[in-house]
Amino acid sequence: MAKAKKVEVSQIKVTLVKSTIACLPNHKKVVEALGLKKVRSFKIHNATPSILGMIEKVKYLVKVENV
Repeated sequence: MAKAKKVEVSQIKVTLVKSTIACLPNHKKVVEALGLKKVRSFKIHNATPSILGMIEKVKYLVKVENV
């Protein structure tokens, strides 16, 4: 049986920097799905393609940093 290699997944810190009041409803749902509720709240995620796609959709609302 072959041993599985461990793949390190980089982590990113996503911070909400703008309010979602005047946003499209779909963008509000994406921000909520990222786990962000209030301005200056942050969440640490693994940098998977699905998370990166969500961030790309609302990049004008969030700030992304490598952890």
